This record gives sequence, structure tokens and C-alpha cells, in this order.
Amino acid sequence: MSAFRVVTFNLLNRPSRWEQRRALIAQELEALQPDVIALQEVSLPVNSAQWLADRLGGYAVHLCPMTGKYAQRQAIAILSRLPVRGAWSLSLRSQDRVAQAVQVCVGRQPALIVNGHFYWHIIDHDEHLRQAHRLLEWVDALPHDGPTVLCGDFNGTPDYRAIRLLRRRFASAYVARHGREPQYTCPTPLRYHLTPLRHALLRLGNLARNRSLDIWRGVIDYIFVNRRVSVVDCDVVLNRPAPHDHTLYPSDHVGLAAHLALA
Repeated sequence: MSAFRVVTFNLLNRPSRWEQRRALIAQELEALQPDVIALQEVSLPVNSAQWLADRLGGYAVHLCPMTGKYAQRQAIAILSRLPVRGAWSLSLRSQDRVAQAVQVCVGRQPALIVNGHFYWHIIDHDEHLRQAHRLLEWVDALPHDGPTVLCGDFNGTPDYRAIRLLRRRFASAYVARHGREPQYTCPTPLRYHLTPLRHALLRLGNLARNRSLDIWRGVIDYIFVNRRVSVVDCDVVLNRPAPHDHTLYPSDHVGLAAHLALA
């Protein structure tokens, strides 16, 4: 068996408290020592992914900017300290979203790591399902038919059609370990500037789905694996506030860390 560790995490692409938050992120990632880190909402042109890689040391950065008007402002990224044999990117079209993939060597075996940040809407929108279909078709066309891991902010709860589609071929690493998804992955209690529109949409979404006027909270971040990958462990990470300030969290998302093995 060849084992490796993967973390997925949405950094929150806003300047809100980044100088403070990044120290929490780097400190926990140093303790976790993941082999691969999948990041969403990487800030550009600052390149928060590169800052983390430089701080941690030993990681190569594979950056994939969004398309259209967001190309100069936001990206996703995969950080790897495993050898990389190939890298690809995909436009998901709607909302200028993108996905990326790198083929890494785990021991002598190749494994495909896919990272994405998907369509956001307060309902289970058709465009979300179209992006999931597009992702699967693209993954099937890549020059790789072995162990595959899908990471990212999928912006869909487990009942969404897109997530149900992905789970026909991939298993949630957290469910494989715990028998259920975590309580939530977004939002954390991080106190930061939330636009009135975003605030209203979060409450409206929760009213439509749960008949509550509280701000919505749910599972939208996942690590999925195919049948060629075994889940040794999977836990929620990057979910604790700063010791000196309980309003300061690493992001508005929590992270997931999976210990995986290839047969």
C-alpha cells in the first residue's frame, strides 16, 4: 500500500483579516504535513497559495485562475510535495468557475488529484448539475484511469443532484470513515465583513430549505475517492478559532484532511 495525505480548504478570497487568518492556516498545515493541498478562492494578484507554499516549504504550486472578469482576481490551486507527472485545467463556464487536475506519484503509483470550485446558488440549480457532468466527462478524457481523488468547494449539499451524480462513481472520504458527513463545512463563526446581499441570500436560502431565518449552515466541501483509493482516516480541520480571539477563524469554511492509501 502507498499512503498519502490530502487537505482541501477554501481560503476565503477577501482581504478580511487575511493577515491574521493566514498565520492560523499555516500553523495547522505545518502540523498536518499533508502531501497535497487543494485550495479554493486563492487571492490574486497577491497569490495566497504561493504565500502558503513559501511559508510551509517543499511544495510546488499549480495555479489555475478563474476565467473571464475574475481571471486577475481569483484562482484555485494544488500544492504538492509529491512528484507531478502532468497538470490540466478545465473551464466550468458558468460564473467563470474552473477545475484542475494533477497526476502525482505516490511511491511508484500514479494518482489523479482533481480540485474545483463550483457553481453557487441558493437552490439546486440546473447549472450546478451541468458542471458536474462536464467535470466527469473531462476526468474520463484525461490520460489516467487509476486512483482518483476529487477535492473542493462543490457548493452543493449532499441532497443536490450534482453531488448525488458524483457519488454514483465516487465515495465521500468522510462518510467512508464516519458513516455520515460532518455537521457542516460552511460557514464558520468567523467575524468578517459580509455584504448585505450575501447576508440576505444566506438567510433566504435557509428559509427556503429549512424554514428558518438564521444564516444557513451546511456541508458543501468534500474529498471524494474512487474505488482504487482506500480511506484510512478523514477529519475536519482548520476549524478552531485563534486562542486569543474567538471571532477569528482560518476561513468561513472548514477544511477536510484525508489519509488515503492506494492498493
